[in-house]
Amino acid sequence: MKTMKEISYDELKNLPEGSYELIDIRDEGLTAYGMIPGAVNIFISDLENSVKLREIPKDKKLIFYCEIGRMTGEMDESIECFEGRDCYSLTDGYVGYVRAGLKNDDGKEERKKRAEVSIQKKFHKQLLAPFVKACKTYRLIEDGDHIAVCISGGKDSMLMAKLFQEIKRHKKMEFELTFLVMDPGYNKENRALIESNAKALGIPVTIFESTIFDTVDTIEKSPCYLCARMRRGYLYSKARELGCNKIALGHHYDDVIETILMGMLHGAQIQTMMPKLHSTNFEGMELIRPMYLIRESDICAWRDYNELHFLQCACHFTDTCTTCHEDGTTSSKRLETKKLIAELKKTNPFVESNIFNSVENVHIDTVIEYKKDGVRHNFLEDY
Repeated sequence: MKTMKEISYDELKNLPEGSYELIDIRDEGLTAYGMIPGAVNIFISDLENSVKLREIPKDKKLIFYCEIGRMTGEMDESIECFEGRDCYSLTDGYVGYVRAGLKNDDGKEERKKRAEVSIQKKFHKQLLAPFVKACKTYRLIEDGDHIAVCISGGKDSMLMAKLFQEIKRHKKMEFELTFLVMDPGYNKENRALIESNAKALGIPVTIFESTIFDTVDTIEKSPCYLCARMRRGYLYSKARELGCNKIALGHHYDDVIETILMGMLHGAQIQTMMPKLHSTNFEGMELIRPMYLIRESDICAWRDYNELHFLQCACHFTDTCTTCHEDGTTSSKRLETKKLIAELKKTNPFVESNIFNSVENVHIDTVIEYKKDGVRHNFLEDY
């Protein structure tokens, strides 16, 4: 096996324009979070039979990148589809590109101001209005609350932090905020990226460390589920230690409808992702989801308008087992559900709202069995 030569992002910038082709080998779950401008997406398993790859002139260098450079660094240059071509692996992958941009960004105050003004004006209807509506409809914020805004480093939690800052600025209610980041064992590059983004957006984060990644490294079955459960426990514990009575997570409208459908298709159950929950293990603590009514496409539009770049997942398995959801579901299963909803929408434009509203219109008289407080009830009890 002959691995590819490596090229850094700084070296890439010095290559003559038109002398190379950038190829992103990541799946849709990762490319949705951004690509290097000008790159084409060819998933790694499709490379050998790719028409796109064959159409690239042979005199062009092929520069492949993944999320952090691990997968492309291990690609075999001697396989048939690379024969006669000058192939390279981009050092540190997409994350390296993002870090390079932040490192050279001298306009942090301008970036912060632009992000805030876009929330107040351009994206007020799409982002701020549904955020406020969710908080009022589900009574997520009350006077005297101290809320731990949990930031993973992704687009959803970063935007949530900015939306909290915006409503705090209006002083309609008296509540405190702590912007909480847990480092479960990130490598130094990924942690630096989260810190840089928080600084650029003017989010004063409180960071604490845990050893979750080391713990789940040894787990073969469902490591993502265990990781998710442990993360929530650590967040509750630290939030309570800091005097908070609530933790806020960045799940949005699309997460809700995907969870409903996944429960039916993969879990044989009907349940939803609730807008707020009492903690069962930490008395007096609540979990709230103020992004509950915000569409993911609008979050992406805000991110792209402000030229922001975030990580989807910064775990050890980023290139092979991407999980960005606190419920432990893998990105492949969630992506499959997302595609199914998009396909259904082609013939039914109301499918998303119908899924969302279905759990608000449950007719108990037509349900064969249901659970209440862990107790199963059958329709024959009252027949």
